[in-house]
Amino acid sequence: MPKSGTVALVGRPNAGKSTLLNRLLGEKLAIVSDKPQTTRHRIVGILSNEQGQMVFYDTPGIHNPLHRLNRQMVRYAVDAIQDADVVCLLVDVSQKFGAGDAYMLDLVAKAESPKVLLLNKVDRVKKPELLPVMQRYAANNLFQEIVPVSAAKGDNCDRLLEVLWNLLPEGEPMFDPELLTIHPERFLVAERIREKVLELTTEELPFSTAVVIERWEEEAEKDLVLIYASILVDRPGQKKIVVGRQGQMIKAIGTAARHDLEEYLGRRVYLDLNVRLEPGWREDRAVLASLDRDVDIGTE
Repeated sequence: MPKSGTVALVGRPNAGKSTLLNRLLGEKLAIVSDKPQTTRHRIVGILSNEQGQMVFYDTPGIHNPLHRLNRQMVRYAVDAIQDADVVCLLVDVSQKFGAGDAYMLDLVAKAESPKVLLLNKVDRVKKPELLPVMQRYAANNLFQEIVPVSAAKGDNCDRLLEVLWNLLPEGEPMFDPELLTIHPERFLVAERIREKVLELTTEELPFSTAVVIERWEEEAEKDLVLIYASILVDRPGQKKIVVGRQGQMIKAIGTAARHDLEEYLGRRVYLDLNVRLEPGWREDRAVLASLDRDVDIGTE
């Protein structure tokens, strides 16, 4: 019988969950940034082969939530822990163990599913430093397997997949084996634009920005997609940063995003970006609902 099931990738912010998802799928699905709280939804990635189908949940990093948006993000991650057939806790071994790591252990312990500990970013530490970390986590007997990996470089990811296939239940595929994800293009395009905002703007800004697709038009005879999108910001000062002096920053974001989108969509893209001031949007139910509208398939 083929294997079929779900695997939740959970951990603190910047543990490398999205990088690992992309590595295991062999394609870029989730956006990646060195800034925390990049992932805001449960991103579904689908790996299908002769062994069966493995459905990954890439989740937001678990943190102390200060806004409605953040509480929603943490809820997505906690729900994934409860829903998945296998739970993978990612730990950044280049960081010291702290209260957040202890909290993650308590959270993962509540899951009834098999658990795997992934010691990520092993390329950043010396091998002797790994042993005490492994001993600390092994002491509570929570994990069926402990796998050191480097999501960025791909080290030991083949071994990880072996472990996960062994732990998945038998069953028929949940989705069409041709699918990489269940998310519609509109959502993935908005995410790729937001990735460029994260790359090009300052440290404090990413927490306060979001991207909304306002209009999407296709001109098939020209092989052209016209995308009109808004970057939401919290305060007038943030709008100044995103627009930049004489519009240079918004132009740079637009150019980088357009190149990325043309490669992703395989078509020419006309991208119209504007910056929209939405004070307190992270607490606004209506704004958050509009951001969620395109996440799931069938809502295109």
